[in-house]
Amino acid sequence: MKLIYINLFLLLLTTSVMSQESILGFKPTTVTAQIQLEKEFDSKLSANNLDQWMKRMTAEPHYVGTEYGRKNAEWMMNQFKSWGFEAKIETYQVLFPYPKVRLLEMTAPGKYTASLKAESVEGDKYTAQGEALLPSYNAFSTDGDVEADLVFVNYGIPSDYEELEKLGISVEGKIVIAKYAGSWRGIKPKLAAEKGAIGCIIYSDPKDDGYYRGDVYPKGAFKNKTGVQRGSVMDMPTYPGDVLTPGYGATKNAKRLKWQEAPTITKIPVLPISYEDALPLLSALEGPVVPESWKGALPITYHIGPGPAKVHLKLEFQWDLKPAHNVIATMKGSDFPDQWVIRGNHHDAWVHGAADPISGMVALLEEARAVGELVKAGKRPKRTLIYCAWDAEEPGLIGSTEWVEDHKEELKSKTVAYINTDGSGRGFLNVGGSHSLQAMVMEIAKSVTDPQKNVSVYERRSAVDLMNGGDGDNKLYALGSGSDYTPFIQHAGIASLNLGYGGENSGGDYHTIYDTYLHYTRFKDPGFAYGVTLAQTAGRLSLRLANADVLPFEFKQWQNTVSTYLKEIIELTDKKREEVDKHNSMLDKDVFRLVADPQKPFTNPERKDAVPFLDFSPLQNAVSRLKAKTDQVSEISTDKLSAGQLAKINQSLFMSERILLREEGLPRRSWFKHQLYAPGFYTGYGVKTLPGVREAIEQDDWKEAQEQIEILAGTFKGFEQHLDKIIAAGKP
Repeated sequence: MKLIYINLFLLLLTTSVMSQESILGFKPTTVTAQIQLEKEFDSKLSANNLDQWMKRMTAEPHYVGTEYGRKNAEWMMNQFKSWGFEAKIETYQVLFPYPKVRLLEMTAPGKYTASLKAESVEGDKYTAQGEALLPSYNAFSTDGDVEADLVFVNYGIPSDYEELEKLGISVEGKIVIAKYAGSWRGIKPKLAAEKGAIGCIIYSDPKDDGYYRGDVYPKGAFKNKTGVQRGSVMDMPTYPGDVLTPGYGATKNAKRLKWQEAPTITKIPVLPISYEDALPLLSALEGPVVPESWKGALPITYHIGPGPAKVHLKLEFQWDLKPAHNVIATMKGSDFPDQWVIRGNHHDAWVHGAADPISGMVALLEEARAVGELVKAGKRPKRTLIYCAWDAEEPGLIGSTEWVEDHKEELKSKTVAYINTDGSGRGFLNVGGSHSLQAMVMEIAKSVTDPQKNVSVYERRSAVDLMNGGDGDNKLYALGSGSDYTPFIQHAGIASLNLGYGGENSGGDYHTIYDTYLHYTRFKDPGFAYGVTLAQTAGRLSLRLANADVLPFEFKQWQNTVSTYLKEIIELTDKKREEVDKHNSMLDKDVFRLVADPQKPFTNPERKDAVPFLDFSPLQNAVSRLKAKTDQVSEISTDKLSAGQLAKINQSLFMSERILLREEGLPRRSWFKHQLYAPGFYTGYGVKTLPGVREAIEQDDWKEAQEQIEILAGTFKGFEQHLDKIIAAGKP
């Protein structure tokens, strides 16, 4: 029955797509020309170009500061120029620590020294490049030389420490070992340090990323026993970018902090290891057996500790400035040269980076080449298109952040939107971003054909969503952090999108020496069919924003999304109140004593403070008023408006995201200024919507929660007034 329902749903979608005779943002007189332009654009895309360019760009490691990274940047600049773009390289001097000493050894109850080295594999020449391969480490770990008992903390996220507290286990003065996954890696040492740990080790358990998932490389796609995930542990939820120049560009003569004073460098040393190196350490742990949900796939009984395993961890880094080379390529618009549509992908990698990021980078290049061909044929975009290849994304979104900080005022005055891609592969379309762009994205998704199933990528995404219990509506996910959209939307208030394909490209290559051209073309996107599809999707986004008569921002879906976020935080408060009331009621009835383990001394749980009633009415009223305003905006008929009226409306439309900023930023992290979307302080990449209010509630800071409610209501009032300007400009 479920399959019948899905087939009927897809038939309705197909009928809807076939009958579509309009494009959001285009007058009836310009729709046909835009559809024809997009067909021409598609016809110029070549999978062979993506293949050859990936092979060239991933031939050698190209992390920030490498000679090959510079060569890639110069090669891309010359490619852009050959396609008719004005192209240049903008270089910033950024802190990039390189490991000098990496030592991890178990000193009790037995002896073991971790190899900290991934094996080259037969048949993949790129994994055998020896000294050129970047050693496995976590960038922006602090230096350290520590020895202590080991404690296993599962994923090392807040809920895991709550479990440890229930068991009466402290990590104070200990070294913790955590599994990758569950959260962004930088949260693990951050939380461990706050809990009193003196060191942190992170490993990839084969249950999450190894033989439990499938055959390991080179037989299959998954992580073999020696694979290690590199990655930054910079405290990016405080601020991303160069750690020495917070809030301003890392130009040659910029004033810099001392690295020892940089707040986003970890407080304790942290090192990633393979599951081969983790096995002896975990095998030596005793103490309680872990909860069922903590168990991995290694052939051991998982214990928490502490001890008797004791480990010695020693790390030293070279704290040097390195050049980060951003490639900026501009195609000036014919009608509105001072309205910019910016398209970006990073080009640096931890090692070869075929999947992350070159799969997205070559799609961007092919998109730009096709645009150049259209321009040579006399079809220049109305607005300026700027294609960017960012450097130093991997250590902390550094290249893009420094560029945005360096050019922030001009970007805020001219940029219509930013479109980001990163790693991509075979599978389903995934798009996140500003919900004012949701309607446009869904419309475009219905016009792009999936290369495997020959239906629209919208239909295929909807089908898998329905199979997984969703409603198939393909809404945008909210942006947290983890790629180069962050400085655009969350610092500069520029409407942004992040897109890619995936879901059928799983593997253990992420940030390892195995993320190579050969691995990618075997397991990720053989034939680059989805690379071309990514170029088609992002190309339509860029071209429609560049050519639209009225910019395709739509606020009814935006308001509906905001209403959902408001409902969530009210329900979160109610749930917390119910939990506290239940806890205190159980305490009054002495339930805890009755269920306590008789073998353990009983300690009365503490009575929890009651959750006060927050006054959400300012937000509820503001969001209700916004519904009326967004309805009025949607009713504006632009067909008969003058050129002057359209200009005013377009200017107000692309400035709308700026209204959602607060210059003072979020509590304790002023760099993040957006009031709707931010990475969570304790989730890293994971988003927190309405973050000022939500995180105050999560931390039981009721005074701050009420203050943030008032602040957010003020933001929405400003947005209401901004919509009034659009409504006024749209009157005949």
